[in-house]
Amino acid sequence: MAVLPFRPTPFFANKNRAFWRLQAVGWGGAMLLRAMSGIANGLALSYLVLVLLQTITGFSITLILSVIYRQLINRRPIITWGVTAVILPFAVALYAFIDAWVNGLYYGDTAVGFAQRFIGGFYIDATLLMSWSALYYAINFFLQIEEQNDQLIRLENQATQAQLAMLRYQLNPHFLFNTLNSISTLVLLKQTEPANAMLSRLSSFLRYTLVNEPTGRVTVAQEVETLKLYLDIERMRFEERLRTSFRIDPVTEPALLPSLLLQPLVENAIKYAVSPQEAGAEITIAAQLVGQNLRITVSDTGPGLQSGAASNRLSGVTFDGGEPVSTGVGLANIRDRLAQAYGEDHRFETMEPPEGGFAVLIELPYERREPTPPGFAADHRPALPG
Repeated sequence: MAVLPFRPTPFFANKNRAFWRLQAVGWGGAMLLRAMSGIANGLALSYLVLVLLQTITGFSITLILSVIYRQLINRRPIITWGVTAVILPFAVALYAFIDAWVNGLYYGDTAVGFAQRFIGGFYIDATLLMSWSALYYAINFFLQIEEQNDQLIRLENQATQAQLAMLRYQLNPHFLFNTLNSISTLVLLKQTEPANAMLSRLSSFLRYTLVNEPTGRVTVAQEVETLKLYLDIERMRFEERLRTSFRIDPVTEPALLPSLLLQPLVENAIKYAVSPQEAGAEITIAAQLVGQNLRITVSDTGPGLQSGAASNRLSGVTFDGGEPVSTGVGLANIRDRLAQAYGEDHRFETMEPPEGGFAVLIELPYERREPTPPGFAADHRPALPG
């Protein structure tokens, strides 16, 4: 799609400028209509001077009305409409009086008296000023509603961003607790080198989490690199029991997703598949394009849902002495983050593959960060191959 070489500006972005534009166009159109009507009726060209004076009069009176209406529009309705109903007839009468007087000067002494000119002009002037007043109130009420909607959207976005940040911030304490526990164990066992290596990897992982905004999005390639940092830490604990496989379609690497979305899923797999089995398990992370969606699957070769811990794995709660103990984050956190970020436009499913084990499937709208000209918002939905 072609990109415009300039950025369109909303007409009412500058209300003051929009008002003067509408005044000029509206009264210019009224003057043109009167002039064409007079010429069509065979009046002399000097009649255009009379039309110009009538237009200037109406233009000036509406400027005064705009000052009054601006003070009334934010008052209680009974005050707004009550004062308008009193002010508007006076404005129409003033307009008709000036028109009748100017007509008298132009036509001179004729059989038509001042009262007839006044009454004849009153209906036309009333139509003009009433239409102008109705448009003034309608446009300003519309702009007020738009501003209230924009403010409501901003507040909703701020609430969503705060919720997303809170969910993301839950990850670090939960992960730190497990990792520091492992480091503490290594120190107690006087295994200095593994403890130091784990601290170095933990430092790299935390540096990444600090660089990225809690509500920001990263590419699949960045998320995979972060997962590898995390798995390097966990591999210090489980060694050959933890086996991993990445099946990332290169086309999906620039796709965007919430940062640290997959780490809780891998942590869940380690806890319920690798940790309880003496032989460990293999964790597979796959990403592919399915139509207009990015599909990510995190699966493991653990006991799946056949074990007694199946309900705990799905609920994210374990039991200690019969009492429920929260595991902090996990599948529930992922569900909440996806709901906040994508609403109904996503898919999150847990399943037990035919070959056994456990899998989590996530589908998101395919988005990518494209370079855009200055001043333009990025379009995150490019055409997809196939």
